Amino acid sequence: MDDAKTMASAGAQRPPGEADADRVRTNILEIATEEFAAKGLTGARIDEIAERTLTSKRMIYYHFGGKEGLYRAVLAHCYGRIRTIESTLDLGGRPPLEALAHLVRFTFDYQVANEDFIRLVMVENIHRAEYVSQMPELQALNLKVIELLRGICERGAAEGVIRPDVDPTDLHMSISALCFFNVANRHTFSVIHEVDMMSIAAKTARRETIVEMVLRYVRPAAA
Repeated sequence: MDDAKTMASAGAQRPPGEADADRVRTNILEIATEEFAAKGLTGARIDEIAERTLTSKRMIYYHFGGKEGLYRAVLAHCYGRIRTIESTLDLGGRPPLEALAHLVRFTFDYQVANEDFIRLVMVENIHRAEYVSQMPELQALNLKVIELLRGICERGAAEGVIRPDVDPTDLHMSISALCFFNVANRHTFSVIHEVDMMSIAAKTARRETIVEMVLRYVRPAAA
């Protein structure tokens, strides 16, 4: 019986070659994310990425087809990661305003902890979304957060705690913009206005300010 279980377990495991290929791909994506975020699509070099990975330049071309293919894979990986985590937040199990506040705090904390993601979004905007426009799967992927917000807004409207005219796409844009600024502009704003945007206290205070702004925006006038 034990031997049968062991054999069944072994059979369910992925083949060593496939598991190793996934490890190589993950390593390449991690290093490439750092390189593209730091140097942009134009400045990043496959040779330099290969030198930092556990594999070779030839294998990067094998897995991704070249620099542009690798860049698209990095975009897909980064957008996929945040959307995947959002789906685990159990927002439907929280009261609407609490769920919205939780999502805002997650967005702020995630962006602060993943500066490379913000830089990649900025890089792609420099390219006027040239590569994102070639990836319709990203549009479908990013609709998930809109549907999360739509569910919160509909529940909130039914309970009378969120205005019924709040548009989930516009709400997502506002949350993203408020959280994005704290990463994208932290260095220039800190120097120009002589404020510390990077201390734990400053980040915590700013996060709660954004939560309050969003909640005030969605509440009915009489609430």
